[in-house]
Amino acid sequence: MAINSMVFAISRPPPLPFPSSPARFKRAVRVPFRCSTEPSPQVDSASAHETSLDAKAPEKASLLGNSAAILRAGLGGLGLLETGYLTYLKLTNSEAFCPVGGGSCSDVLNSDYSSIFGIPLPLVGMVAYGLVTLLSLQQIRKDLLSGLGEADARLLLLGTSTSMAAASGYFLYILSTKLAGTSCSYCIISAILSFGISFITLKDIGMKEVRKVLGLQLAVAGAVIAALSYSYTTAAPQFLGSNEVELEPFKTEITSTSTPWAISLAEHLHSIGAKMYGAFWCTHCQEQKQMFGKEAAKKIDYVECYPDGIGKDRKIAFECILAGVEGFPTWIINGQHIDGERELKDLAEISGFVLADSQRS
Repeated sequence: MAINSMVFAISRPPPLPFPSSPARFKRAVRVPFRCSTEPSPQVDSASAHETSLDAKAPEKASLLGNSAAILRAGLGGLGLLETGYLTYLKLTNSEAFCPVGGGSCSDVLNSDYSSIFGIPLPLVGMVAYGLVTLLSLQQIRKDLLSGLGEADARLLLLGTSTSMAAASGYFLYILSTKLAGTSCSYCIISAILSFGISFITLKDIGMKEVRKVLGLQLAVAGAVIAALSYSYTTAAPQFLGSNEVELEPFKTEITSTSTPWAISLAEHLHSIGAKMYGAFWCTHCQEQKQMFGKEAAKKIDYVECYPDGIGKDRKIAFECILAGVEGFPTWIINGQHIDGERELKDLAEISGFVLADSQRS
């Protein structure tokens, strides 16, 4: 009996330690449970999807940029062909084919406004269109011009296209004012191409970036217009096609006799620094001098605007350019421009000359 009890006691497992309080039980139960720091498979899938979308965005922007560059290169190529043809005509003195306007295209091409500082205008346009085409191809190929980055290419394109648009606008103004009555289909086509290239460039760069360099654009456009205006004021203000006219300087004798009043008026005009600007071939200038008479005419401060004659490569005198002379004769009296032939009494009134009527004889 005792032996059985011992065996039972040995085979019986020892009692398990059980928590004596609910708090200990809760702590023991919570210990094995932890939140994993690894993202769930669902979060990984969503993140991967967003990443793939972000990767496609630059590719889409690149395609849009290439489309703009391709279109701009195409317009630049067309302009290069047009200006190349006009340059050939200008250098060979050939007649231009003009489907609209007949001979007007050749008249414009041979006018005083077809050159800038002695350089044929079509040649300048050919260089500009060629530069636009080359820079646009650089944006597509990326390795066409070594060392030229994307930012530099865009800045050059912006400056070039701004210059072309400003020049085209000025040329259209010249065509409608100085060359009124003529038509030039090549001029219109070139203006459309220039404005198109400028619009594409602005659209490609974006208005946000353009605003940062707006001051630079205005400065470039102003410099282009100022240079063109200065170049054209040095050209002879002659009738269209006058390059073909060759005239050597000559003097016309004044036959009328001056009155004392006319002599006094001429002396007064001289004393206040008044000047008469004219040309040797201008009949109105000769008539103005005849009104004064030969004695009084010698006392007038007369400026000959074509001392070397007129014709090809003969320009107006620089003093006449500074005075802003646009026609003959032109008087400048007390800073006031007086255009055209005037009666002596009008000149006296404008200059403030007063003399008794009894002396007008």
